[in-house]
Formats: sequence, C-alpha cells, structure tokens
Amino acid sequence: MRSPVLGAAALFAVVVLSLATASHGALQYGFYKGKCGTKDVETIIQGVVRQRFFSDTKIVAALLRMQFHDCFVRGCDASILLDGPSTEKTALPNFSVFGYDLIDRAKAAVEAACPGVVSCADIIIAATRDAVALAGGLKYQVQLGRRDGMISQASLVNLPAPTITVPQSIQTFRAKGLSTSDMVLLLGGHTVGITRCSVIKDRLYNFRGTGKPDPTLNPNFLQLLRSFACPKIGGDNNMVFLDDPSSSLKVDNSFYKQLLQNKGVLQIDQALALDPATKPIVQQLAANPTQFLTQFNQAMVKLGAVQVLTGTQGQIRKNCRRTN
Repeated sequence: MRSPVLGAAALFAVVVLSLATASHGALQYGFYKGKCGTKDVETIIQGVVRQRFFSDTKIVAALLRMQFHDCFVRGCDASILLDGPSTEKTALPNFSVFGYDLIDRAKAAVEAACPGVVSCADIIIAATRDAVALAGGLKYQVQLGRRDGMISQASLVNLPAPTITVPQSIQTFRAKGLSTSDMVLLLGGHTVGITRCSVIKDRLYNFRGTGKPDPTLNPNFLQLLRSFACPKIGGDNNMVFLDDPSSSLKVDNSFYKQLLQNKGVLQIDQALALDPATKPIVQQLAANPTQFLTQFNQAMVKLGAVQVLTGTQGQIRKNCRRTN
C-alpha cells in the first residue's frame, strides 16, 4: 500500500501549479495586495519577525505553538490573544505560550500603514510562516483574509495532552479536518520545541505508576535526561529541547530521526514512531529532509484554514488584546 506521505509528494507538482488560485473557503493568497496602498502587509510583518528572530530564536517555537493553540480552539481567529480573567490565555495549556508582544508590535506596524485592515488572526499565520523560514524551513505562501473572533474562554481550551495515544490524536486532528499525515507533520513542529521537566518527569521515573521509566525510552537518552535536565527531586521548571540540542533551533527533519532512535521526549512524539498507523510516515520523513520541509508547509497552510472567520464574520480588532 502506498504511504499517504508518498502520495502527497507525488501530488506536489500539481499543488505548486495551482497555488496561485487555490484557496480554503474565502481565504486567498495575496489577500492584502492593493489593500494597503503601495505598502506590502506581509513585508511589514516579516520585518518585525526578522528583528525579533535575530535576538531571540526561541520565537520560532513560540509562534508555532501560538498558531496551533489558537487554531485548535474555535479555529484560527486570534482568540488566544485576548486578555481577561477567564480568557484562553489563562487556561493551563496556554501558560507555555509566549510571543504576544511580537504580535502587538506587528499589529502596531500594520495599523500605522493602513488602520483597520489587517486582522490579528492573519498576523499570527504570516508571522509564523516567516519565523519558520528564518529557522531553516522553506518559505511558503499563506492564505489570508481571516477575521478576528470575539469569544475567548478558558473553559473552551481542550488541547491534546502530551500523553494522548496515537489513535486518540488521529481522531482529534481528524475532527479539525486534518489527516493522519497532517498530524505527524504538524507534530514535527517540535523540531524547534521545548518543554518543562515537570511534563516528562513521570516518563523518567514513574511511568504510569510503575515506579520505573517508560520502557520505550532509549536507555542512554534516559540517563542523559535524568542527569542533565530532570533530576528526580526538583528541577521541574528546567527546560528540555524536544529535538537534538544541536538541531533544536532549526526547522528540519532531525526530530523524526530522534524518534526512530527512541529519543522522543514527549510520550506522543515517541508513540508516532511505534504505532503502525504512523511509523511508516515517520520513517519516510526521517529519510527525506526536503519532503518534510515541503509537506510541513502544506500542513501548516491546512492548519491555518481551520474554522476561520471570513467576510463579515467577526471583526478586525484595533488592538489584538481586546475586542473593538
């Protein structure tokens, strides 16, 4: 049976040829062309991202996480940006999200160029694309034309946990219109990801209450994590790279190579290389760096089209942190 990843690769030429006219719903490539006078909205956003990237490369992981966390809750509507005592920002899974100040700066820059035109939701999508390209990924075109949501509730945040099983994860992504291949590719964003020791400590010392480590962990890698990142007592806030430290700031396929060596930091990541539904995809992405970069971009475009608001829906916020 031909793998879905190989199938997507075979269709890549068709995707490229149709890119200029393809769209998801009312989203369009080049949506802001001519809407900001002679100024290019995407270039303005890119300038803000570039300035931040060269002083803080962690912004790549931050924006990837921000886009994922926003799009998985009520769609890609920038609801994660809204401030308030019970907004999405206050939900536990979003405590790890940062980079809001970059979105603020990008919003201020586009407002100065053309007030009331560019949505905060589009800024998240474009800024993430630019960060990925700066970190070694291929620059991809993004469909724009989203409008901003006006509802943000912590109670609505139900993001997949790192302990989720592969079948559960497949079902969760499918509910958003994303395939199994999309899921494996999007989790590949962990190539620049980080987590806290507290998230993985049970895998290292007391997996599922056994008093022993997760047996799927590479023994040498287990010892490395215990010695340098996560001691048994304390260190809960220590940061742990989700990819090999030598490649942890670069968007590449090293993440999948780590998984095949049983060096997945998160439980769901390692499970991708063990489950028969996803292992062949992991193997192919580990063996083909260009294939990962190309198809990761396509998956990011699909993610960015989840449950978007367009046309007269929602609003164009003047300030990304509050509704008009």
